[in-house]
Amino acid sequence: MYFSLLRYTWNWISMPPANSVNIDQSGIHPTQPVLFALGDVSRGAMELYPAVWGELEKLIMGEESIRLDALNKLAEMDVARFSPLVIFLLTTKLTDVSLLVRSRTVELISSILSPDKDGNLTPEDVLECLKSCLAQMRTRQVYAVLQVLHTRPDLLLQASRLLNYCPYAGNHLTDVASSRQAPMEIRRMAILLIGEVGYLDALPALERLLSRLESRLNGQHAMPFAPQVGAEDTSLIPEINQAMTLLRTP
Repeated sequence: MYFSLLRYTWNWISMPPANSVNIDQSGIHPTQPVLFALGDVSRGAMELYPAVWGELEKLIMGEESIRLDALNKLAEMDVARFSPLVIFLLTTKLTDVSLLVRSRTVELISSILSPDKDGNLTPEDVLECLKSCLAQMRTRQVYAVLQVLHTRPDLLLQASRLLNYCPYAGNHLTDVASSRQAPMEIRRMAILLIGEVGYLDALPALERLLSRLESRLNGQHAMPFAPQVGAEDTSLIPEINQAMTLLRTP
């Protein structure tokens, strides 16, 4: 069991970028985490070792229902709050093939950024590990979170909290919004997130995208007899204008 978990962790760290979409998709490569944070917060954590290892193995090797159950068990134990290794492995589930697993992961990781029900803060080394992982999110991970929001718009606040620790989230979102390879609903969600969260660094890219789409729309009006190329793209103009208005509002 232990060797398979360690092998999974090493393979994931060494995994080359995915090629499912033709945009920047490099992975997350944080420093090697420890199993449990030391100090009062982890008092009594040692007896959790067998249960923790068992649920982590299910998380990385089980079917969808088993992985989801493992996430729920880890949440019940609140083990991610005092285990850098667990929080590291949880961040790998942000790109899980199952949207259910991905959605639960967003919820669980977001909760670590807040005090627990008794008001206890997450240990600093656990937060540092989590922030390191989130800071290294790339377009692949951001795209996966957008897919979650398309099916679970109620997780906008939780997803926004995760992306706030990614310094280039605005750039990744504009990459998705500008990519004609991405489904239209995902592009709309990227634009919505830019405006709602307030990624000011994305404003120039939105302005360029708007200019390009408006020029295309004006050309279609001038030559209505010509083939309608990219007509679906121009439907993004209202969302872009709304996002830009939000970004420009003091």
